[in-house]
Amino acid sequence: MELLIMIVVMKVGSPEQEIERIEAELQDWGLTPEKIVGKHKIVMGLVGDTASLDPLQLQDISPWIESVLRVEKPYKKTSLEYRNGEYSSVVVPTPSGDVAFGANHPVVVIAGPCSVENESMIIETAKAVKAAGASFLRGGAFKPRTSPYSFQGHGESALELLAAARDASGLGIITEVMDTADVDKVSEFADIVQVGARNMQNFALLKKVGAQDKPVFLKRGMSATIDDLLMASEYILAAGNSKVILCERGIRTFDRKYVRNTLDLAIIPVLRSLTHLPIAIDPSHGTGIAKFVPPMAKAAIAAGADSLMIEVHPNPAKALSDGPQSQTFEGFKNIMQELSVIGKAVGRWSESTVSV
Repeated sequence: MELLIMIVVMKVGSPEQEIERIEAELQDWGLTPEKIVGKHKIVMGLVGDTASLDPLQLQDISPWIESVLRVEKPYKKTSLEYRNGEYSSVVVPTPSGDVAFGANHPVVVIAGPCSVENESMIIETAKAVKAAGASFLRGGAFKPRTSPYSFQGHGESALELLAAARDASGLGIITEVMDTADVDKVSEFADIVQVGARNMQNFALLKKVGAQDKPVFLKRGMSATIDDLLMASEYILAAGNSKVILCERGIRTFDRKYVRNTLDLAIIPVLRSLTHLPIAIDPSHGTGIAKFVPPMAKAAIAAGADSLMIEVHPNPAKALSDGPQSQTFEGFKNIMQELSVIGKAVGRWSESTVSV
């Protein structure tokens, strides 16, 4: 049976005692009310069998109820309707302080190598990207590769190296989990858990990361539609984890002669109209070529992206994976200087971000 959800919108200034009374009455009806505190109003998402309920009947429960709406989209908790049109924030604690992802916050930059190669390399990279203005270090411990003969990452030992890089730099850590068996271990080390493009519809994995409390960075599958991406995020939210960041990383199209993928920047305004979740763009995978990353990163900020993920390596020519799309330290510093101009122009750049 499909989950049906209705939204109860409370009037501004509704007493907390009345809200609690309404919640109790709705629970007696066999529904599960989930209170969402917005900037101006409180709304309640009603989870359960609401198919036979009349919105007008629900509205008669209390004079403090402003309206009752039915979520019509197949993705419920992911939809913008679920939060009554208000965008959510994903706040991540890091050694340097809390960092917020979302439409109402400055752009968050994530940077680092495709994979963790050794301790000195990952610590050196962490310090360099932090100095340039990044807030999070990316680095793969477990790497899904098209060829079984390609470097697959160092696994659990690389998680220890990421922790050392976090201690040395003060950056938050984001790394990918590929298997349900590794979720607990990765969550122990990571500040954000990434689900990669190849696992976007690994539903067992989505449920597992949804059952833990670390934020989830969900990458769009290379052949996934926008609805596919939103339904994948719904699995995570339905499992109990509302801290999801959606990431566009390029899709497969007919022309792969000049770029690795087609970076779909139109997804930013589309997602903004459909979901409350933060939106990230990965121009490194989206183009696959280092020199194309800066213009696409700038375009992404201009289009309204909440976060960027950029690959950086101390020596891209010798990288064990994805060297051609990686920036040098100097190249990343230059990108951050250029991004600051665009970010400030659209009011999405933090003055505390170092980009000099």
